[in-house]
Amino acid sequence: MLLKESSLKQFSEVLASNAPAPGGGSVAALNGTLAAALIQMTGSLTTGSEKYKEYHAELQEIIDNARKLQNKLLNGVDEDTEAFNKVSAVFSMPKETPEQKAARSEAMQTALKGAADTPLQTMKAAYDCLKLAEAAYKKINPSCSSDMGNAVLCALAAVRGAWLNVKINLSGLKDEVYKDTINSEARAILVPAEKLAEELYGSIEREV
Repeated sequence: MLLKESSLKQFSEVLASNAPAPGGGSVAALNGTLAAALIQMTGSLTTGSEKYKEYHAELQEIIDNARKLQNKLLNGVDEDTEAFNKVSAVFSMPKETPEQKAARSEAMQTALKGAADTPLQTMKAAYDCLKLAEAAYKKINPSCSSDMGNAVLCALAAVRGAWLNVKINLSGLKDEVYKDTINSEARAILVPAEKLAEELYGSIEREV
């Protein structure tokens, strides 16, 4: 069964077990999923009120975009675990001959690249959630402000958690050009995402 189709209880129990996956990368994607869902919630509660009619069209677009991000991030819960499993599978490859060792090494490098790229995609999607939160929070019903604040925190946790997974998988790569490229891409997300989240959360906290 896919992780995204499991119950909260099932997911939390397998997460708590001694199984190496799912782990932090899948949790990062789940945090992003929750952020996207909360953004939709705040928008939907506002578009249901005539009082905020002037914002309905803008919020509906935000809701639609957040739904797409929710689906992407939810898929990422399983994709991160699958990427880790591919890395783990390499350890069972034979390494008796020089040819086998070379094949094993090449397979590991390929698997690690996938394991680094998957959380990078989580970072991108979670940062997009923060951008949607920024676009929405001045337009939503103020009674939803605490929910939007939680969306911001979940999105930030997703970005930071995924960043750690990018880093740890890059550490095993030999391709320095690839490592530098992915590291630069990730940091180009991390730094502005943290700044935006801090500003948004601060504004929301002052208004609650």
